Amino acid sequence: MVKVPTQLVTWDDIVNWSQGLANVIKKAGYRPDIIIAVSRGGYVPARLLCDFLLVENLISLQSQHWTEAAKVAEKAIIKFPYRVDLSGLRALLVDDIVDTGDTLILARDFIISEWKPAELKIAALQWISPVAKIKPDFYYIEVKEWVWFQYPWTRLEDTIQFLRRILREESGSKKVWTAQELKDRFLEYYGIYVGDTYFNLALETLVETGYLAKSEEKLYIVK
Repeated sequence: MVKVPTQLVTWDDIVNWSQGLANVIKKAGYRPDIIIAVSRGGYVPARLLCDFLLVENLISLQSQHWTEAAKVAEKAIIKFPYRVDLSGLRALLVDDIVDTGDTLILARDFIISEWKPAELKIAALQWISPVAKIKPDFYYIEVKEWVWFQYPWTRLEDTIQFLRRILREESGSKKVWTAQELKDRFLEYYGIYVGDTYFNLALETLVETGYLAKSEEKLYIVK
C-alpha cells in the first residue's frame, strides 16, 4: 500500500501544461505586462508562460511553505523581501501548483501592498481544489484528490528527502540496507521510481552528508 501518493511529472508534461495554461489566459483576454514567478516552483512555468504569451518582463519572489517533500511547514514566509515599482503594470503571479495556497496568498498580499501593480492575477499549472484556500484566476489542471507531484526540477531534492523519511521511519527495526532494498521500499512508499541516475545521486549525497555510511560490501548503514 503506497504511503504517499506520488505522481512523476516529466519535462514534456510541464511544457504541454504551460502551453495549455497560456491558452486559458489568452482565452480570458488577460495580457500581462510582467510575470512574477513564485520561487522556487514557479520559475520554469513562469519562463515558459513568458514565451507562450510573449511577455518580456520576468521577476520572482520567494514565498516558501514546503520545507520537506510532501510535509508541510508551520507557516509560509517571504524570504529576501525587496521593493519594486509595478505601478501602471498588469502583473501575473505564477506558481507550479496551488496546494494549501498559503504561499500564493502571502505572495499576493505582499505584491499588492509593496509593489502596487495596476492589476494582479494568479496562474498555476495545477490547483488542488479540495484543500486549497485560494482558487487561482487561471489554472490548467484541477486535482480533486491530493497527490504529491514530483516535478523534474526537484527530482534529486525530493528523492533525498523521500529516502530520509524511509530511513527515519524504519530506523527502529532496520539500520543496514542494500541499494535494492531501498529501491523496493521507495516504490512501496511512493509508488514511483525516479531512475537510477537520481536514485544513486541521492544515496551518494546521503553518504557525503553523513546521514548514511557505505561499507565495503556496498551496504548502506544509518548513522
